[in-house]
Amino acid sequence: MADVEWALKGELVLSCNCTVFCPCVLSLGQHPPTEGYCQTWAGFRIDNGFYGDTDLSGLNLGLIMEIPGYMSRGNWTAGLFVDKRASIYATKAFTKIFTGKAGGTTSLLSILVGNFLGVQQEPISYEVEGNKRIVKIPKIIDGIVAPIPGKKNGEDTVISNSEYWIAPEIIVAKSERSKLRAFGRNWNFAGRSAEICALDWSGPN
Repeated sequence: MADVEWALKGELVLSCNCTVFCPCVLSLGQHPPTEGYCQTWAGFRIDNGFYGDTDLSGLNLGLIMEIPGYMSRGNWTAGLFVDKRASIYATKAFTKIFTGKAGGTTSLLSILVGNFLGVQQEPISYEVEGNKRIVKIPKIIDGIVAPIPGKKNGEDTVISNSEYWIAPEIIVAKSERSKLRAFGRNWNFAGRSAEICALDWSGPN
């Protein structure tokens, strides 16, 4: 049973194969992705974080996910990339969090993910240039995500107050560059749906 307190704060970006903005944000998995299935990668910047006594601050992560149809039906496939700078204790902590075994915000992953591909430690960068987010894992992920401008000058298009588990406010974005090669996958989602949001997850409750 999960009983260790943990928290992650920072930012995340997500790039997927949906041709228009991902419907899962509003349908909460009750509507299929625009292509009928989901392929996605995500990048995480951990500004402040801990798992029990283990400090997780200042590290970056990557995630790959495949969902065969409706998000809520499960049978997801997932794989995790952990910052090469992370200690063995931090790597174990991230693994528990992203497999749902740590409880809290990510607890649903323990039910929905049926195939966990494993964990790879890699050099991961997550940078902000203007309003663009640039995520790179050498030879694995090469991504640039930019917000879609809203009607008000200088403001992003935002979906707020939804029950989407990842975050209560989602910046609608598009991938300018989005390549992934990992675990036998070779994806290119340039020009397709993306999201940017604040990372504020915790557990075990």
